[in-house]
Amino acid sequence: MEKLIPLAAEVAERLKKRGETLALSESSMGGLVSAALVAQPGASAFYLGSTVIYTRGAARALYDLKGPPAPDLKPLTEPYVAAMAEVARQKLGSTWALAEMGASGPSGSPYGPPPGTAVIGLAGPRPAAITVSTGSADRAANMRAFGAAALQLLLKSLT
Repeated sequence: MEKLIPLAAEVAERLKKRGETLALSESSMGGLVSAALVAQPGASAFYLGSTVIYTRGAARALYDLKGPPAPDLKPLTEPYVAAMAEVARQKLGSTWALAEMGASGPSGSPYGPPPGTAVIGLAGPRPAAITVSTGSADRAANMRAFGAAALQLLLKSLT
């Protein structure tokens, strides 16, 4: 968490200066990014909220989905997670939204990627998506690495 706090502070500063807002849909990050953002003074000025979607059933229930957010796309791919981010952005009415889906470990994803793999999508004025591969099965370390990558992706788009 200590590594995420300084990144979240930069995000907070930039979003507040711009008068923009952020929403999240986390999966294998488990709420770490949300916690780092909420830890920032004045978080309510830029941070609207988050979901931690860990199962398909939760995604369907929370987003009222009849199917995946992008039924023609394969899960755990950049286009799929970008679509997830856009759903979160629209549902929460934010300027920006980050979405993440991955396999933190110790096993891989049922969709195929090995442990230490996450896909992060950013919706908003400068959409982006990345795939993170740590090569590790260390669950806690991967969760932190995915969170740092998500915040760095947002910072890059805010620059």
